[in-house]
Amino acid sequence: MLGGFGNIPKVPELQKRIGLTLLLLAVYRVGAHIPTPGIDAQALAAFFEHNRGSLLGFFDMFAGGALSKLSVFALGIMPYISASIILQLLTVAIPHLERLSKEGEVGRRKITQYTRYGTVLLSMSQGFGIAIGLENMAGPPGGSIVIRPGWAF
Repeated sequence: MLGGFGNIPKVPELQKRIGLTLLLLAVYRVGAHIPTPGIDAQALAAFFEHNRGSLLGFFDMFAGGALSKLSVFALGIMPYISASIILQLLTVAIPHLERLSKEGEVGRRKITQYTRYGTVLLSMSQGFGIAIGLENMAGPPGGSIVIRPGWAF
């Protein structure tokens, strides 16, 4: 197995893939520290401190702490995973998707494209839901978490 790691400098395709993976991880880590504009960070921190042992705290743990900071990448990879699962289930129910899944590489690419579209739709709906939920939340002192609620937020 250690001999396989020695081949990394010799294979240009492998170097590109590892480089891209490291770049994407770096972008995610930076994005996980950029807070969402329009949020009172102190009220949000107090809210999560108050709800530490609840289901919300558990979900925040799976998001890598990005939810308690409400970073721009707070949704993480969950919309893509959900879209992928939904499309796999729809493959059984919709004959067109079933035919695509049996077409080989071309069909798989088309299903991957549908998964990406579904990811965008799920991200938009989940982001909208989080925005509405945040507007209705209040921190433990009673102040609002969102500085200026409304459509602009």
